[in-house]
Amino acid sequence: MTGTAVTGTAVPGTRMRLISVSLLAGVALTVAGCSRLDMQDQPKYKPQRPSDFFADGRDGRPELDGTIARGQLNEDVAFYDGKDAAGKDIDAFPIAVDKAVIERGHQRYDIYCAPCHGRLGNGMGMIVQRGFKQPPSYHIERLRNAPVGHFYDVITNGYGAMLNYSQQIQVRDRWAIVAYIRVLQYSENASLNDLPLEARAKLPPANQAMSGEMKAAMGAEPMAAPDKDFMNFPAQPATPAGVPGAMGAGAATTYNAQPEKK
Repeated sequence: MTGTAVTGTAVPGTRMRLISVSLLAGVALTVAGCSRLDMQDQPKYKPQRPSDFFADGRDGRPELDGTIARGQLNEDVAFYDGKDAAGKDIDAFPIAVDKAVIERGHQRYDIYCAPCHGRLGNGMGMIVQRGFKQPPSYHIERLRNAPVGHFYDVITNGYGAMLNYSQQIQVRDRWAIVAYIRVLQYSENASLNDLPLEARAKLPPANQAMSGEMKAAMGAEPMAAPDKDFMNFPAQPATPAGVPGAMGAGAATTYNAQPEKK
């Protein structure tokens, strides 16, 4: 029978065409969206790039006065600066000093301080023995009487030929080092009566030669290196023989004595 249509029912071929058109429309919209690179090429500045918009030519805006990063308010002046309210060096530790703090200070001291100041704090560190400027001994009266804030300030800001160590050493570790410096000062200036009885028993009587054990202990930390370049150290500092630019006995007799090459 011709001219007859089925009402409410799509012809299978028509349905496939509708599905195809819908899929093509979806793909077209997706492609059109991806062709825009607004998210990739955003109107923004990259760090440290110049800018024609601002009068100073910089894209980064300076921080407002008084701006402080979160967690860096550092209100405890004694702890962070080693000063009191009047700006003077404090003479009391702002942290509790116990054995753990002293041991931590010992470790940090040996890493950062001993190369110049020596393991004993006498200013005879290894690089000093190699010709670098000698720092004062911690055991002189001026430094024995110096407040703890002075040592913290020197570590933080430097002093004389010494650069600051504020980047290398954390605040609490600086105080730990200061505590260990006090231990060194005490050990070199302690009274015999400060020793416990068992320690006093090991000491030789007055005018008696030291035992082999004590000599060995002292030999483990000599006041000057047993090096031929340092026979008159520190009056005549020297660098190792054969090092170009050396200024010392070994260098003068070895390196500088070589004939110049032409």
